[in-house]
Amino acid sequence: MTAKLLLGFIILASAFCWPAAAQQYSVDWHKIAGGGGTSSGGQFTLSGTIGQPDASSAMTGGNYSLTGGFWSLISVVQTPGAPTLTITYIGNQAVISWPISSTGWTLQTNNNLALPNWGNYNGTVVNNSITNAPTLGNLFFRLKQ
Repeated sequence: MTAKLLLGFIILASAFCWPAAAQQYSVDWHKIAGGGGTSSGGQFTLSGTIGQPDASSAMTGGNYSLTGGFWSLISVVQTPGAPTLTITYIGNQAVISWPISSTGWTLQTNNNLALPNWGNYNGTVVNNSITNAPTLGNLFFRLKQ
């Protein structure tokens, strides 16, 4: 009798359940991009971490531009009053350069912006330009007069 009563209760309870409809949600594409760090120069600091935008074209507005993607291992630090230091990539090489008309400036490097360990760049500089292969860890460049 107990089994019949239990079965009757289950059938009765199931009669009051609403059917579940499938939702129309989908994740067509996703990515978790690892890494993170901080880049600073002058009065600006930019930090990012996991879940950063995927590599894309630059997002621009006013005087600023931001390109999403993986963290760069090579970066420039703009020294106030110094010529503009730029990085361009050719294949897997980074080209760090500044205007040829700018004289009297020394290129320096540092691997940790939290420490004052800037030292003169020991490689070859040709026409205010160097070509540098990607490094392990961070490498920052600046100009010093």
